[in-house]
Formats: sequence, structure tokens, C-alpha cells
Amino acid sequence: MAADNAAKEADPQTNSSTVKRPLYEGSTQYKSWRYSPEQLEQIRTSLNVAAVSVIRNTFEADEPGSSEDVLFLNANEEQLLVKLYITKIPQLCGHFRFPEEVEATAISYLKRFYLKNTVMDWHPKNVMLTTLFLATKTTNNPISLESYTSNIPKTSSSDVLDLEFLVSQSLNFEFAVWHAHRALWGIWLDLQSLPDVSEDLRPQDVYDIAIKHVRASRFTDAELIYTPSQIALASLALASPVLAERWADSKAVAGAAQPFSATLDPTLGSIKYIITQMGHPPDVEAVREVDRRLKLCKNPEKVPGSKAYLARQVAEQQRAEEKRNKKAEDVRRAVTEGGDPFGSELNEDEKAKQLAELDEDDD
Repeated sequence: MAADNAAKEADPQTNSSTVKRPLYEGSTQYKSWRYSPEQLEQIRTSLNVAAVSVIRNTFEADEPGSSEDVLFLNANEEQLLVKLYITKIPQLCGHFRFPEEVEATAISYLKRFYLKNTVMDWHPKNVMLTTLFLATKTTNNPISLESYTSNIPKTSSSDVLDLEFLVSQSLNFEFAVWHAHRALWGIWLDLQSLPDVSEDLRPQDVYDIAIKHVRASRFTDAELIYTPSQIALASLALASPVLAERWADSKAVAGAAQPFSATLDPTLGSIKYIITQMGHPPDVEAVREVDRRLKLCKNPEKVPGSKAYLARQVAEQQRAEEKRNKKAEDVRRAVTEGGDPFGSELNEDEKAKQLAELDEDDD
């Protein structure tokens, strides 16, 4: 199925009335987490500008003029820091011996989180640890929180639990992720059934090279722009252009004006460029400089012990207290006025009306 998806997704001439829609197109990933490069840039720039404005105002409210000398991060610098912590996930997965599904899912969660948040509000270190722990649960590879945090230096249970709901909320509670490594395996199995592809043409080292390219793609925005099957086919093309071409041509629609591989070339070329040019860890020294500056421009409302943090805590406690008082007052009023705090009992007519509505819904 994953292999067939690559052909259907990449062919603009496919007749949707005669071809069944791929399962992937019904996923939340297809509907909610795919963008153009321009959209990604716009989202990240907007988040960055909004965060800088809020943080600058917070600085000024605490001490007028204090933000003038602060060198805030830009969107590209934020991404550089996020990318560093993406590279930490495979290392941790190797340490815990988590399967590849956990690694790929955690990386996807981290990328998606920073399409809704900025590093100036939430540092990637604890977010990365939280996305990895969450991925172990959503992929059905659970580990106890104690075992997890005790094996990571300078990490407590609260570092993970405090952010778990925020991360889930930022993901829109959409935890299912479709991955390119699974699509690649589907294509590889499909190749074994092609009559013009002998074992000599598909040695195991071709697959090994292709899966390395898939893993390199996780350091890029490829999965936010292209489908898993397209990334998988591009990775195979980097390892063996002949195999990728033969597989693509085997999916061609009868009577096509040109080989299907030629139709795919522009898309695959873009993906291959992204993988080869951007699929590597960032420069550590550059990231250190960004992290150093982040300490000076981090949102003070998110820094425990700061004046802004304490003021926000007080404001939140006041709002919570007002909410509790209002609820208690509503209950008191209902009791003193002779009503039932849990709501009045339905009379026979109301019961019949609600039952009729339920029956209509069932139809």
C-alpha cells in the first residue's frame, strides 16, 4: 500500500474517479501537517515575531529600557537549535534500544511542536525529552517514567510530565505518524515481485544505503512538505537510480505519454537536494552561540523565580480562585433558592422529547 501511494500521490494525471484514494490521504498527517516551503517559512517567522514582541514588552514592563540591548533570536536561529536536539533523539533511542518507529515519531512530534511554539518560550531540551517519552507510549513501546528519567543525566520526572500535556495539545492530540522508512520497506518488497529486477540488481546494501538517506531526511523539513512514499522513493533513487526508475515505471498508467519515472523526476529531484544538502547535524559552535543568546532573551514568564514568572503565577492563582468562588456561589444560590445543584429532574414530556432526538440521531 505504501509503495502504491508514491505513484498515486506524485502523478497529477491520475484520474481520481477511477483510482481508489490512498489511505494516507485520510490521515491527520495529510490533512493537518503538510505545508509548502513558503508556508513553513511564514509560520516560523510569524511565531518568532510574535514571541519577540511579547518578550520585549515583558522586559519593558519589568524594567523600562531593558530590552534595547537584547539580541533576540530570529526564526532560522531557532530552527538551528531545534535541529540540534533532533539529532539527540537517535542517540537516546540507541541508548534505550527503542525501535525505529519511536525515533521517527519523536522527531516528528518535535518538529510539529515548534510549528506552534518558539524556543524562546520552551527550550528544546525538555521538549525533546517529552516528545520521546510520549512517542514510546503512542507507538506502544512504553517505558516507566522512573526508568526513563533515571537513565538521563540531570533529568527529573517533572521535566517530562510538566510539558506532556502542552506537547499533546500542540500536536492537536494527533499522535499517528506515517513514516518514510515503512514506505521504503514497502517499495523494497514490491521490487522483489518485478520480473525485470533480479537479485543481482537489488543487493541488500542498496536498501541499507537508502534507509540511511531516509534517516538523514529526518534532520530536514522533508516530511512536512512531501509524503512518506515520495521521500522513500527519493532515498531509493539516491542509492540506486535504476531500481527507483524501474519501480516507478511499473506503476505507470497504460497509454501514458511518457515514462512515469520522468513524471516523478522534478519532485524526487527536490527531495534528493534537501536530503543531500540539509540532512546532516548542525554546526555545534553555531548552535552554542544561539543557545548562549537564548539565555538572555528567553521569555521571563517561563523562567521559574523571575519577577514576570511570579507575577504570572499570582495572576493565574487569582483567576483560578475567582472561578472556584463563582462556581461555589452558583451552587449556593441554587440550594438557597430551592433548586437542585445537579439540575432539575426531567418531566415526562422532556424525557420523551430527548428520547425521540436520540432515535433520530441513530437513524
